[in-house]
Amino acid sequence: MSRITIDEVLRSKLNGLNAEIELCDEAGKTVGHFLPEETYKRLVYAWLNAQISDEEIDRRDQEPGGSTLQEIWQRLGRQ
Repeated sequence: MSRITIDEVLRSKLNGLNAEIELCDEAGKTVGHFLPEETYKRLVYAWLNAQISDEEIDRRDQEPGGSTLQEIWQRLGRQ
């Protein structure tokens, strides 16, 4: 991910960066969205939690089998 440092002039144009903002080009076409850090984290964590439940993680932990890292390296021809 790229990082851009903004100055106070741009920050003020973006309403202090404390709310969701739609970014558009000169023609009015949406090119992206800005989310404050807390909103971004909340959405990412919600998405991650929707991918697999705690119960499913517990169930998978109880499954037998699997391989050690050493066994995986050996199958890949690396030791």
